[in-house]
Amino acid sequence: MKNKFCCNPERPAPGTDRRRLLRSDPGMARDAHRRCCATVSAVDSLCALIVLVFLICCPDSLWAGIGFQPVNPDELKMTSEPLAPGAPAIILYRQVDRDDGSGGHIHEDNYLRIKILTEEGRKYANIEVPFLKGAEEVVHIEARTIKPNGTIVDFDGRVFEKSIFKARRINYLAKTFTLSAVDPGCIIEYLYTLDLQHAYASHWILNEELFTKSARFSLKPYRSSVYLPVSLRWSWQNLPTGVEPTQGPDRIYRMEVSNVLAFQTEDFIPPASELKARVDFVYESGVSMGDPDMYWQLIGKNWNDALEKFIGKPRAMEGAVAQIVSPSDAPEVKLRKIYERVQHVRNTSFELRKTEQEIKREKEKLDENVEDVWKHGYGDKWQLNWLFLALVRAAGFEAYGCWISSRAEYFFTKKTMQSGHLNETAVLVKLNGQDLYFNPGAEFAPFGMLNWSETGTPGLRLDNTGGTWIRTTLPKSSESTIQRTGRMKLSENGDLEGKLTVTYTGLEAMYHRESAIHADEVARTKMLEDGVTGQIPVATEAKLTNHPDWNNPEAPLVAEFDLKIPNWTSNAGKRVVLPAAVFVAHEKHIFEHAHRVYPIYFEYPYEKIDEITVALPAGWQVSNLPPGESLDGHVVRYSLKVENNQETLHLTRKLTIDFLLLEQKYYAALRNFFQTVRTGDEEQILLQPGTASASN
Repeated sequence: MKNKFCCNPERPAPGTDRRRLLRSDPGMARDAHRRCCATVSAVDSLCALIVLVFLICCPDSLWAGIGFQPVNPDELKMTSEPLAPGAPAIILYRQVDRDDGSGGHIHEDNYLRIKILTEEGRKYANIEVPFLKGAEEVVHIEARTIKPNGTIVDFDGRVFEKSIFKARRINYLAKTFTLSAVDPGCIIEYLYTLDLQHAYASHWILNEELFTKSARFSLKPYRSSVYLPVSLRWSWQNLPTGVEPTQGPDRIYRMEVSNVLAFQTEDFIPPASELKARVDFVYESGVSMGDPDMYWQLIGKNWNDALEKFIGKPRAMEGAVAQIVSPSDAPEVKLRKIYERVQHVRNTSFELRKTEQEIKREKEKLDENVEDVWKHGYGDKWQLNWLFLALVRAAGFEAYGCWISSRAEYFFTKKTMQSGHLNETAVLVKLNGQDLYFNPGAEFAPFGMLNWSETGTPGLRLDNTGGTWIRTTLPKSSESTIQRTGRMKLSENGDLEGKLTVTYTGLEAMYHRESAIHADEVARTKMLEDGVTGQIPVATEAKLTNHPDWNNPEAPLVAEFDLKIPNWTSNAGKRVVLPAAVFVAHEKHIFEHAHRVYPIYFEYPYEKIDEITVALPAGWQVSNLPPGESLDGHVVRYSLKVENNQETLHLTRKLTIDFLLLEQKYYAALRNFFQTVRTGDEEQILLQPGTASASN
């Protein structure tokens, strides 16, 4: 009988944030299962402890959904909600019923009833039901509109399918449809069933985009058996006072809530999964204890056993190391050579899914251990990390395998005892008394640098005693920079034109390379050009003129442009006004609101450095220079300097963000800082045109 449980249970769901789409690789349950099968000899003991995926077939069965609720006359008369003043619409009632495998059919029934309060609220008649292709399917959609007079208009239109997000092995789609005859005062309601291929975790998310008047949740858990013994662990966060899930005599978990506030979005907030009220259910095999220390000790021992079994090929690794390094190489040189060699092994985690490729991969030999990875020349991102670990140990380094928590979707806490929240790997190497962390399995990760979401986060360094808790290092702001250097010329009609070089380093370079991994030349060019024009607050023309190196993670990503900013100056009587800063659009509107609900969260420290030289038209003179700015807020710094070199101006701007998370009580000080930034960015240089131009 094949294992029905695979290593490392829950993976974070993909999402978006204010700056970019999904910078981690959430992966698919199918891929996780393939990884486990590929290393079955190394993970058998681990599979006995942790559950990732129920591989349960879903036979045809009769659907018995929630059904529409009776029409409530009071809801039809409603014109506003005192607890959500000004809301365009509210959720009157929501119900989520999850069944994890009765008769082998895993499904979740969803029902929503929404009151449209204003003209703006009519947009909620455009329904989107997202799902993850290959793991979920949306079926049995029903919908209707209830007019203020009680007339019911059943939905009989078409349901469409559109792509929401697609990258690597992830394909998020949505079933979409639009309800007709929707005006303020109407009630719309719809229901659907989500058929699932796997039941490894489920979540009750309370906060929606709209205020929720009332909601009910239920979960009928998978029933454990002697063939597949599992236990269900649940935890919650941010629940309203007095609200907790309870289990009834029928083994079903239930919870009712009322008056749930709408989720508010703000600039630079922690992951939504961390902020929303939620209950998480996770299945695990063989682990049922209430003490976190004992839980993690047992998890750590079994993970370490599985790891040591997978990397336990010392002779093969010594032979491999001999092919990579020379005995005379210094320790750091050896480490760099091994790192670079592992990065050149084919990484299956970052390959596009195509039918032909899938067929070909199915015929590939499975990697049972690091020797197989080395011989076959391919492996997934975790297998490559463990290959690196085996090689550096064979080269004589003290090194450890680590399971760490990505903070892309939530912040880790060990008290919840969810092993699946340690969902990424890294290798810790001792070098010259320092702890260095490596992730060669991450595409384009520079030597000694992890993906942004894996920096400054907790992890478990594995050993035979159960492991030691560690926290990965956080790069300095100076290690991840965007530097823009321009040699520009100002024309007499106010156009600013010239050459611009943008250099991305560290995590900024890694992000751009990762984002463009499967893009063609046209898409890559557009991404870089948009990155320039989007930072200038007026219409701008930027044309990429070089061929950036997209493949070398150790080199900065350098992009060169021909740049033209038409009508960059303005007139002030007989003088001309020139802005003192150019690339200011990103900071122009952040932290404008006086009040703050959530903590402030920057994904990683970084710096922006602009050095622009502007050649003035012949005969033009500088009438007045702004005093510039220099502000040091310890975790944030800003400077603006303008120098007059007679025929040219030298503009220097620098912005440094040097923190991850700041409590909202410091928001006023941070907001004041960025108001100063905007004031500095709006400073102006007064120019006196030459005699020839002044007479025109």
